[in-house]
Amino acid sequence: MYAITQKNNKALYLISSLFIIIIFIVSVSGCSKDDNPANNNSNPGPNEVFMQSNSFSPQSKMVSVGTTIKWVNKDGTTHNVISGAPGSPSGVFDSGDLGMNGEFTFTFNQTGTFTYFCSHHFGMTGTVIVQ
Repeated sequence: MYAITQKNNKALYLISSLFIIIIFIVSVSGCSKDDNPANNNSNPGPNEVFMQSNSFSPQSKMVSVGTTIKWVNKDGTTHNVISGAPGSPSGVFDSGDLGMNGEFTFTFNQTGTFTYFCSHHFGMTGTVIVQ
């Protein structure tokens, strides 16, 4: 009976050790990558707007006629870019739904103030002022 118990203790020790090693590997590998999309990007370029943390960044841009703006979704959630105001789209542009890293561009060929919004997130609005 002592021999059987000793074999069981060795097996239990090996299984416990293996379990601890697996837990350690999983926890360390999880720390090596930042899965938060908002933390995996740089600042927007001069003609870019990032969609992140349910907001447009920057919220307002001033550009010259003929400038193309590129919106980039840096979130893990769906966004869109629709000209006008929530509940009152102007029909000038509509990106459709954009998943993570999705992009939409629009060239502003006339002066004016162009407001836009994301129909998925209340309060997510922005403005492009074209001079």
